[in-house]
Amino acid sequence: MSRLFSGTPFELPATCDLCQKPLGTCTCPRDKDGKVVNPKQAAVRIRREKRAGKLVTVIAGLTMRDADKQTLLKQLKSTLGAGGTVTTEGDIEVQGDHRDKLVQHFTKLGYPAKPSGG
Repeated sequence: MSRLFSGTPFELPATCDLCQKPLGTCTCPRDKDGKVVNPKQAAVRIRREKRAGKLVTVIAGLTMRDADKQTLLKQLKSTLGAGGTVTTEGDIEVQGDHRDKLVQHFTKLGYPAKPSGG
């Protein structure tokens, strides 16, 4: 006897719209409501700031959960070989002047990243 949804799209597990993986294995960033964040809709701004005479690169405009920001920060710190933190405002700060590298990195990830400031 055949199953009711056998051979139809309803038989397959639900998949993510961006990566097409099953929702249980999807690693796409999500916002605070749990919805998948489309990178093209986020206005990511990367700027340099001076703190106590040293440069800090600040990434603002990411609309993802804090846990996803921590994961992204860990990846950035190992890639750039620098320290960093996620601020209480939700921005990511990376020690040193890495603005141009970060713009390239976020562009590869699909974010429309723009450098701001000087």
